[in-house]
Amino acid sequence: MSMFCYQCQEASKGIGCTIIGICGKNENVAKLLDFLTFTTKKISKLIVEKNISSKDIDDINQNILRSLFMSITNANFDEEAIVKQIRKNLSIKGELQGSCNCNCTNMTKEEILKKAEEIGVLSEKNEDIRSLKELILYGIKGMAAYTSHAKNLNKQDYSIYDFIYESLSKISNKEITLDELIELSMKVGEFGVKAMALLDEANTTSYGNPEITEINIGTRNRPGILISGHDLNDLEQLLEQTKGSGVDVYTHSEMLPAHFYPKFKEYDNLYGNYGNAWHKQLEEFKTFNGPIVFTTNCIVPPRDEEVKNRIFTLGASGYSGCKHLYKDEDGKIDFSEVIEMAKKCSSPTEIENGKIIGGFAHHQVISLIDKVVENIKNGSIKEFVVMAGCDGRMKSREYYTNLAKSFPKESIILTAGCAKYRYNKLDLGDVNGIPRVLDAGQCNDSYSLVKIALRLKEELGVDDINDLPIKYDIAWYEQKAVIVLLSLLYLGVKNIKLGPTLPAFLSPNIKNFLVENFNISTI
Repeated sequence: MSMFCYQCQEASKGIGCTIIGICGKNENVAKLLDFLTFTTKKISKLIVEKNISSKDIDDINQNILRSLFMSITNANFDEEAIVKQIRKNLSIKGELQGSCNCNCTNMTKEEILKKAEEIGVLSEKNEDIRSLKELILYGIKGMAAYTSHAKNLNKQDYSIYDFIYESLSKISNKEITLDELIELSMKVGEFGVKAMALLDEANTTSYGNPEITEINIGTRNRPGILISGHDLNDLEQLLEQTKGSGVDVYTHSEMLPAHFYPKFKEYDNLYGNYGNAWHKQLEEFKTFNGPIVFTTNCIVPPRDEEVKNRIFTLGASGYSGCKHLYKDEDGKIDFSEVIEMAKKCSSPTEIENGKIIGGFAHHQVISLIDKVVENIKNGSIKEFVVMAGCDGRMKSREYYTNLAKSFPKESIILTAGCAKYRYNKLDLGDVNGIPRVLDAGQCNDSYSLVKIALRLKEELGVDDINDLPIKYDIAWYEQKAVIVLLSLLYLGVKNIKLGPTLPAFLSPNIKNFLVENFNISTI
């Protein structure tokens, strides 16, 4: 094997990618990301051993979040950027140790690649221990992504950072037991809930509570910039800098829910949403014609050189040959180059038209809870189906579209994440004015769906959340979905259908544990 990676749903043959990632990363990128993760564990171990509080190491916190976020599927394919981050981490490690005579901060890429062969996923020989360690690591990666977004909006919870260090240190321990890892995985779910609550607070205090909103999916005859990913602060800065420029901003994929926030409705240059989920970008970026800005992960390696020249990356994202924009010390981004490029490009080619509706986060739905409960009690609503999570390329994901079409008219779909693109443009109608697809927002807004469920539990006088008329049919792709899953398990949600395939990193024994204790099944 020239590499080994099985952290995403597309792991080759349901086992793992061994030559090149299905995501497009080559063996060098895979090994460099393995080594980057290795350095985060080493730093975490030192921080725990020295009993250092995260409140005293803001710069290190930022670097650890960035390192974990860079290693998420489809986030960073830029070898030089990863090497730079590795050297930064090695420098931090040396400072924490107090002395380092190995000259590791000057390691060449070739030396790092050679060392990486010794510390990859398969260096842990016990299959069940490895399975749980990777489950915890991937949950921590997702948690780091969400807390990174919150930090960009000046919201932090140092207990989450302390827990990240503690967890990475524990999974570095060769003596840790299965029981200890099982307990830790549930603890990851507990802090996953904290992380999503923190980001929800960051988003709503900055931009207001999401509202029911119709979103334009057509285009108009002006140049445009397409912004993808998840970071709302990056979007806000782009909108500010394009005001009055004659350039429109369109959201793409997971950025669609930005339209739900009252603050963003103040920008008439935020025109609409262009395209579908992330995996459609190869064809949709061609027809958009203007520059594309990636704020986070979900990059598909571009095949067209002309398209690649129009891509800009931010934060933890990166792709060799694409221009990376850096934030200054105050967190500000200069989008002038992007805006000037847009002015020279043709307006987007329309690929569809009409409107879609969303904005059903917890605050909005709970404000309508009396109407919802009334429809449940009179039989107009018989069940809710949580179909949140990720979209992806596999043909088997048509299951989610067909499932949405098959539901009786008394069923309401609750969704969050890019999984929505499998059915959010279907004409499924409504139940007495309540749309049959209630879109809460991004993948992290799965937290909203839990808050809605807990409020329904209270309103309907149900003792157990699992006794509510709610089914869970969740699609997953990468590590942010892992932290959502662990959070649901921590909250006691059972009977989840997970698909289109179960994670390759779950060993048979760990799968059995999840089936026996939580009744998880696949589609």
